Amino acid sequence: MSFLDHMLVFSRVAELSSFTQAADSLGLPKASASNAVQQLENRLGVRLLHRTTRKVVLTHDGQAFYERCKDALSDMDELQTMFQLQTPNALKGRVRLDMSTVVARQAVLPRLPELLQQHPQLQVEISSTERRVDLVREGFDCVVRAGKVTEPGLIARPVGALRMANCVSPGYAARCGLPQSIDDLARHTLVHYAATLGVKTTGFEYLEQGAEIALPMQGAITVNNAEAYQAACLAGLGLIQVPFVGVRELIDQGRLLEVLPRWPAPPMPLSLVYANRRNLSTRVRYVMDWLHGVLVDYLQ
Repeated sequence: MSFLDHMLVFSRVAELSSFTQAADSLGLPKASASNAVQQLENRLGVRLLHRTTRKVVLTHDGQAFYERCKDALSDMDELQTMFQLQTPNALKGRVRLDMSTVVARQAVLPRLPELLQQHPQLQVEISSTERRVDLVREGFDCVVRAGKVTEPGLIARPVGALRMANCVSPGYAARCGLPQSIDDLARHTLVHYAATLGVKTTGFEYLEQGAEIALPMQGAITVNNAEAYQAACLAGLGLIQVPFVGVRELIDQGRLLEVLPRWPAPPMPLSLVYANRRNLSTRVRYVMDWLHGVLVDYLQ
């Protein structure tokens, strides 16, 4: 067997957690599958699998190698078919994406069935986080990034700008009233947001004659993800500053109220970000184009 064959056997064992099932699916004797993985471990100099009488489990190194194997095997499959006639179902392999929970829930996941219906052999992995992932180290093909992109080696493909809105809940308004000016904020409460808890928060952000201002405000609660941020506002815990598109339905339903429309936070750029480390595969380029169109529609 070649090194690529060893990778294929190992990947199948990792997916099925069984040498017997992996061998059956590949039409190999169980001993051949076991020997292939052992030769791969010897070549790499690490243990990839924990073997017991009941199950097979990936080691930490095995998990990392498995993730890279899936990409490599998908790329090799694409190389072997790149000159064949392209059909609607020709795209196959894995694409790994990262985006905020709000973007995933409101924009991408509702549209994902149409992509998979056109290309049923695609495998899309979506990570929904509020932290800035490491694209290269964590193996992401593309991320949806709100805010400025400053990391070297990354390419940002602009999607648009997110208009920001200041919101409170009707319950908060009934209890504390509605702020009518920046000076009124001294008597109001802000729900603070920090990607990393413990760091200093910026306060209420707004534009003053083109300059960005951050006004410190009181507030008893700090959260580190978009869902909790929105939930805290709905619970009447204070004012939040969020992309308007993410709370548009809640405003239409009367569950949130937009306040201080003359003093929104600066618009937030939205981009597709990917690492400039190699040529993008056909499937990644296609999914990025599809995702760009979905996000443009979402911002309308």
